[in-house]
Amino acid sequence: MLGFSRYQWTVLFAAWLGWGFDVFDGLLFNYVAPNCVPTLLGLPLGSPEAKQATLYWTGLLTSVLLLGWATGGVLFGLVCDRIGRSRTLLLTMLLYAVGTAACAFAPNIWWLLVFRVVASLGIGGEWAAGASMVAETVPESKRVEAGALLYTAAPMGLFLATFVNLQVAGNWFADSPEQSWRYVFLFGLLPAAAAFAVRLFVREPERWKNLADRHARIAELFSPELRRATLSGFLMALVALLTWWSCNAFIPVVAGGLARTAAEARGLGTSETLALIEHWKTLATSWFNLGGLIGTLLTIPAAKLLGRKAMFRLYWIASAAAIFATFGLDLAPQTRLYLYFAIGLTVFGVFGSFTYYLPELFPTRLRGTGAGFCYNIGRVVAAVGPFMVGAIAARGTSAAVDVLFYVGFIPLLGLAFMPWAIETRGRVLD
Repeated sequence: MLGFSRYQWTVLFAAWLGWGFDVFDGLLFNYVAPNCVPTLLGLPLGSPEAKQATLYWTGLLTSVLLLGWATGGVLFGLVCDRIGRSRTLLLTMLLYAVGTAACAFAPNIWWLLVFRVVASLGIGGEWAAGASMVAETVPESKRVEAGALLYTAAPMGLFLATFVNLQVAGNWFADSPEQSWRYVFLFGLLPAAAAFAVRLFVREPERWKNLADRHARIAELFSPELRRATLSGFLMALVALLTWWSCNAFIPVVAGGLARTAAEARGLGTSETLALIEHWKTLATSWFNLGGLIGTLLTIPAAKLLGRKAMFRLYWIASAAAIFATFGLDLAPQTRLYLYFAIGLTVFGVFGSFTYYLPELFPTRLRGTGAGFCYNIGRVVAAVGPFMVGAIAARGTSAAVDVLFYVGFIPLLGLAFMPWAIETRGRVLD
């Protein structure tokens, strides 16, 4: 199928697991934040102080996650080019699994922050290793298909996070929200078992094994030969990351706030209100993830028929339109939840291109370093987005909806960066 050998499918599946669990562990906090943050701060769940603190700390912790993610991405990108793709995949999966599970035992908000930083280093490092390994293993003519299929792990990871949170917080421990979030974090250990399976069945790509020089340096990315490629990858990733994190980090919080307002209008009791909140969080994230899955696959025909640059233009314009419509129109609260499908289709979907676009920009000896740098250093700038949105959204759900409308201008900025983007359609890996 698709012209892949059995082993090439094994490599793709191994990287797919790594990236899916990467996203799963990375986003678990966003689901449990409404229960986790007030509990660690000693605030009554559902109180105005708890809602304000949740919005603020969701923004702050997401920004810290992004900074750790960026650090891990650059660091393990170098490691990936030096010790190999599969070894780096194993190390990073173990790191983010242990870091996420440790969050279950956090005695206060500061220890939670420390454990999130540990997890973020592994989360950031996994992507470059998996993307490089897949790009170097599959046939040249199928690199786009393999890259997009690899990124479908992201919405699947979010579907899994949504399901785990719904089962644990919404069903099994629905009556003890002060403790349910700890059990959700324990599911972060799932990637550890998958990591050992990866190491057993996946070997290093021949392209990497045949290298004579494995001492990659970040400074080489700014040499005259690679400077424009680095700038192209960085700018495209920056726009996508800043838009995605500013939107996605607050889906559970916004959905929960809208549900609480609706519950008050209906005169629902405490248990019914909590059930509605979990249902609306699941509804919003599910539509967002479904849109992301479809949008990821649509990058295949877009990239192959239109080219990489035209594909990016199309996604930037569509992303802005989806955000403006969702948060700018006068809509019923539940309608906004369904429109997260359009945001997922565009804002989430464009990420399906980076798993093949960034590896195409760099030679083998710098592929992990270059892809890791471009994809992750943008998170340093992107970290500003969730913090600012969270600080403003702390004033209330209506303020969150208002500020998210202005996030729609970020993908329009991507159109201004297009003159610096490099077209890689038809390029053979060095």
